[in-house]
Amino acid sequence: MTLCEEFCLIDGHPFDRERVTSALEPLLADDTHGEVWVVAGEDGLDGYAVITWGYSIESGGHDVLLDEIYLVEPGTGTGSVLLDRLIARARERGAAAIFLETEMSNTAARRFYSRHGFSVDDSVWMHLDLTRSKDGSTRA
Repeated sequence: MTLCEEFCLIDGHPFDRERVTSALEPLLADDTHGEVWVVAGEDGLDGYAVITWGYSIESGGHDVLLDEIYLVEPGTGTGSVLLDRLIARARERGAAAIFLETEMSNTAARRFYSRHGFSVDDSVWMHLDLTRSKDGSTRA
């Protein structure tokens, strides 16, 4: 949970412990929806990644969303090893594509992913928060 909070702070996202916990619980229970990968070093937890399973006509079937990847100390080569293993796992699951999104300002992340074969799509991600009503209040 500490790593998730650090990731949100660095990436400029609000951190809601209850929301993160409820999203992580099914992923940690089994691999129905995806997997959480933990990077553990000699000094403790060094990072994590979350991949989720999807399906898309455009992809030709199964695809994977690399939802989050965070390393406490980037630039050590650990991220490359982790990403290579995530790509191998996606192939094992029969995925035709892996998708991810980065912040527009995060050019370092896009360079990293480009070095691993990812390319920028013409598609634009859009978002509708279904937990909020049209007036902006939170739904129960």
